[in-house]
Amino acid sequence: MPAQIGGVRVVHDGWARFLVAEVIQADGTRLSREVEDHGRAVCVLPYDPERRVATLVSQVRAALLYAGGPESILEAPAGLLEDEAPEEGARRETEEEAGLRLGPFDPVASAWTMPGISTERMDLFLASYSRADLVSQGGGLKSDGETVTVHELPLSELASMAARGVLTDMKTLVLLFALQLRRPELFAKQ
Repeated sequence: MPAQIGGVRVVHDGWARFLVAEVIQADGTRLSREVEDHGRAVCVLPYDPERRVATLVSQVRAALLYAGGPESILEAPAGLLEDEAPEEGARRETEEEAGLRLGPFDPVASAWTMPGISTERMDLFLASYSRADLVSQGGGLKSDGETVTVHELPLSELASMAARGVLTDMKTLVLLFALQLRRPELFAKQ
């Protein structure tokens, strides 16, 4: 018999949802495990191939503060799906957070972000843009109280930050590395 869930108890249901699940392993052993029930999410690295820049965002993150880290880090635009296809959600999040209207998406992966604790599965995309695709300032105060700041940085600087270990958001690193593999010419010295 494969492992299965024997039962679930909701311990918090607010901005995030937390559960305690009873896991019955194949040998019959029962374990209690906490689960953050997050659902599906999306993330996209918008980049301008002509100017060789990418747009990232930053905002105050409570988990970073709690862990003794900085109040924010550079991240590719991301968010939870709202009863929509992953590309639609990525398009919506990028326009809300960064003010960019993106064209075709280049899928990178659909991956579990923290399988030891979270149900979150994130669809990762690359998408190019040009100056004409800037439809609003982006950033600012969102309806949920978050304040987002937009950053447009040279791809060479992002690659250098990754190499030095100062670009510390996992989803952004994965997308930057995917872009380096798929479009190495964007990182070559001019």
